[in-house]
Amino acid sequence: MTVKLIAKNVSKLFNDESGEGAKRLAAGESKEDIFKATGVTVGINDVSFEVNEGEIFVIMGLSGSGKSTLVRTLNGLIPPSGGQIMIDDVDVASCDKDTLKNVRRQKITMVFQHFALFPHKTIIDNVAFGLKLKGMGKEERHKLAMESLAKVGLDTYANSYPSQLSGGMQQRVGLARGLANDPEILLMDEPFGALDPLIRREMQDELMVLQKELKKTIIFITHDLNEAMILGDRIAIMKDGAFVQVGTAQEIVSEPADDYVRAFVSDIDRSRVFKVSDISEDAAWVKVDATTRDALQVMDRAKSDLAYVVERGVPVGLLMRSVALERDRSTPVRDVMLAEPPTVAEEAYLNEVYGAAQSGVPVAVTDDDGKLVGVVSQEAIFEQLASDEEPAEDTNESGADDEKKQPAADKQASE
Repeated sequence: MTVKLIAKNVSKLFNDESGEGAKRLAAGESKEDIFKATGVTVGINDVSFEVNEGEIFVIMGLSGSGKSTLVRTLNGLIPPSGGQIMIDDVDVASCDKDTLKNVRRQKITMVFQHFALFPHKTIIDNVAFGLKLKGMGKEERHKLAMESLAKVGLDTYANSYPSQLSGGMQQRVGLARGLANDPEILLMDEPFGALDPLIRREMQDELMVLQKELKKTIIFITHDLNEAMILGDRIAIMKDGAFVQVGTAQEIVSEPADDYVRAFVSDIDRSRVFKVSDISEDAAWVKVDATTRDALQVMDRAKSDLAYVVERGVPVGLLMRSVALERDRSTPVRDVMLAEPPTVAEEAYLNEVYGAAQSGVPVAVTDDDGKLVGVVSQEAIFEQLASDEEPAEDTNESGADDEKKQPAADKQASE
């Protein structure tokens, strides 16, 4: 797996011309105490991470946690106070202005929450604007802009103006503008934060569809945990400018690093976090040309009351022990099996299994080729969705007073 971006010990302190804030931070003082004593604001506190090529890396946290400051250091909009930010062989934190300009033009693009479209320009000219800055001719940049608009389903609106489009459509234009430059890294700072919930979910789905095709390296900023869980290959949770935990959605929900993270995830819909592959078990199975004797032997070894029947690895039926026992042991299973058994893809989320699980039997789990790779039972689903832990108290020790008073379920303010 290729690493596309590396951040090493990145820090950002505002109003620290004397260096006093940095000294206090190195001595272990808190962000709040440093601000009270010196007026220095700790934006980022010694953050290190890597982002793999083609990965969606989500950074999330409460208002004031430092996530937007961090993402702006990655393309040089905010110079860090210390550390390295390597994009391929270029250190964005220390390179000269011309090198930084080339990095922005060739490697990295940002999509903001507020669309920042030019109201007097047509949609196609808005999308092509970055290409124009590169010196590209009108015909070529319009061609690329149209291709980007087609990817987000807006090519028929190329000659419209922003005021003629809905908020969701305008955000699609912003995304198309970012894609038109064909960046290697896409920075997305709360891109869907201003959208209505339904449109927001549509944009999340659209981004996932686009990502399957384009496989961009995306660093996505959000204050919404559900959004982070839906989109992120990995998630970093920030507090007071530092990373508290980095991991997959499943890792963070299953093993929160501390009470702060535990408070974040206490009300998360686990059925949208865990996949079938997380809880599937080995399946008892026989080939379609087997006999009931063969099937019963397989069930005995697996200590199961049913066996799936497969043809070239694909489940085509299931046979219950009670049915097999009623038949002659030489009976072909194809003659007594229940055809069209319940199946579910191993990459499906648990909320997608409920219908199949209502059959009352363990559901066949299949891979991308439709072949049997396991089973998932109702008991396993319920066990994974059940949370035995009591919600943790809010242990936020810094930030604004109104943040401290927020219950865990409501701690999702915009930055």
